[in-house]
Amino acid sequence: MSAPVRASRPARVRPAARTAPVHARPITAPTPYDLDDLLELTREIAAEVRAGRHEVVVDPDRRWYRLLRSDGFCDVWLISWATEQIAELHDHAGSLGALTVVSGVLTERRWSGPSGLRTRTLRHGRGAGFPLGHVHDVANTAPEAAVSVHAYSPPLSAMSYYEVEDVPATAGHHRLRRTRTELVPPGRGIG
Repeated sequence: MSAPVRASRPARVRPAARTAPVHARPITAPTPYDLDDLLELTREIAAEVRAGRHEVVVDPDRRWYRLLRSDGFCDVWLISWATEQIAELHDHAGSLGALTVVSGVLTERRWSGPSGLRTRTLRHGRGAGFPLGHVHDVANTAPEAAVSVHAYSPPLSAMSYYEVEDVPATAGHHRLRRTRTELVPPGRGIG
């Protein structure tokens, strides 16, 4: 019987010089973007909106939105919110997301587990990232219209909607109940 053959390691090869460092990051979705990338992108586009490079329409009857950019890996949307307009409690299926408030104030309620929903206020210039599994609603409860820039990667393909219900026989615990899931056709909107 002969001795087992041991695999040898390949010789270490020195990498060629690079002009910019490459940073390894964990993959959290099937996308080359991470939450920091999406937040930065929404900040950049929000600055373009503030500079007047994109038309904004405020519709008092429903949220107005426009697809600003789409490259197959990421969609960027401009959304206006008249007073009392809300995106009901939802997720973004298999997409990461981020938003930056261009003007006005938005309120986000996000699912935080058995304790229920937590609320945060996003004012002009503030942003938020949405990892996989993030469930939230966003609303404008202020008297002035609000405008925001949203990015999703990969582009939205579905959204599920939820209700919060009490967990029977517990002291103040809640759970999510999915009420429906809707497919989002490419470039068709998020409203």
